[in-house]
Amino acid sequence: MTQQESGYGAEGPRTIQEVLNSHLHHRTVGDLEGDLRENYADDVVLLSAEGVHRGHDGVRHLADTLQSYIQDGSYQFHKLLTDGEIGMLVWTGSTDELKIHDGVDSFVVRDGRITAQTIHYSTRR
Repeated sequence: MTQQESGYGAEGPRTIQEVLNSHLHHRTVGDLEGDLRENYADDVVLLSAEGVHRGHDGVRHLADTLQSYIQDGSYQFHKLLTDGEIGMLVWTGSTDELKIHDGVDSFVVRDGRITAQTIHYSTRR
């Protein structure tokens, strides 16, 4: 296991900015499993309109749900704010047929891992 996969770098736990930048990189290149290994706690809790989901299988389920809406589309990350262990990402996504205009994810990062995440977005044709 590498230092990043353990949630720790050379100087101790990765910062929330390091974790979320890594998360965005993995998602941008389509590497969900690398994102899970490197950035998510095993017992992560996710809240969304889909309900409450837990663990890596919960992340996979919600990623599959989003992918079902916007399979070959693109995402734009507009703002990433962090303070302490809390982060918020504002994003949009689009395909030729569908737009996500109000994506907002919130994160709690502890010991170099995402331990909680809320996910909100709406689709529009």
